[in-house]
This record gives sequence, structure tokens and C-alpha cells, in this order.
Amino acid sequence: MNLSNLRPAKGSVRERKRVGRGQGSGMGGTSTRGHKGAQSRSGYSRKIHFEGGQMPLQRRVPKFGFKNINRVEYKPLNLDSIQALVDETKVTVVDFDFMVTHGLVSKKDLIKVLSRGEITSAIEVHAHAFSTSAKEAIEKAGGKAIVPTKPAKEEAAN
Repeated sequence: MNLSNLRPAKGSVRERKRVGRGQGSGMGGTSTRGHKGAQSRSGYSRKIHFEGGQMPLQRRVPKFGFKNINRVEYKPLNLDSIQALVDETKVTVVDFDFMVTHGLVSKKDLIKVLSRGEITSAIEVHAHAFSTSAKEAIEKAGGKAIVPTKPAKEEAAN
């Protein structure tokens, strides 16, 4: 076997249908398009969801729900995972950059600290939001729960 005698498997390749080339071919006259109607005409294109006049699927199925464009999505981060990281690295300040470098969150995430687990170290935690029970647990252990302040619109404009 070499490149000069390679062939497709028998029956795997069909010859092209030559329509509109006379009655003798069996595909002359209407060129396999049937008689009259829009589908027999040149330039015809079916509307994308058209189902032959039957009520289309997207109109049969009811609409429900909506996406709130003002929703703020937070990435949850629990006290037990923060405590495990602090035990490993022996740090006193857990801020956003620290969490990103250790793979807890990604750069674009907003973080909310939740209260699953316990915290035993007195550490300073910086996050975009805290649950009340998580904030209490951090402060009870002798630490601080700090939310970064947003710059005022006037300061940002100047």
C-alpha cells in the first residue's frame, strides 16, 4: 500500500446529484423541488424558527424569571479555610492579594466571609463583605474584620 493506490472504502463516497439537467436524468423539470410554493422558488429561505405554521416552540413554552442586572455576586469564603491557611503560613493579615496568591479566589471576585468553622488566631481579615456571625467570630478571637472603602464619586472624577 502506498499513496498512489489509496481509495475511500467502497460505498462511502456518493456521486453529486446533478439536478436540472434534463428529463433523462430523472432530476430535470422541477429539479427535485416539487411543484410550486415558496420552497420551489429561487431566493427562498425559511425563517429560523418556522415550523410550517404550527405554533413554534419558543411561543408554546411560557416565559418566567428574570436576571437582575444590579445583582452583586460574592464568592463565599469560610472561616475554616482562612484558619487552615493561617495555620500553614503563620500570617496575621489576610487581605485580597494574599487570598489571590494562595488560590482561594481569583482577581475579579468579590469576597464574602461566612462563618462555617472556627477561627482561633487573632488576625486581620480584609474582604468585601462579612456575615454578622463571621464578623463576631473574628472579633471574638481578637482579630479585625475590615471592609475596603469605595472611593467617593467626586474623588474618582477629579
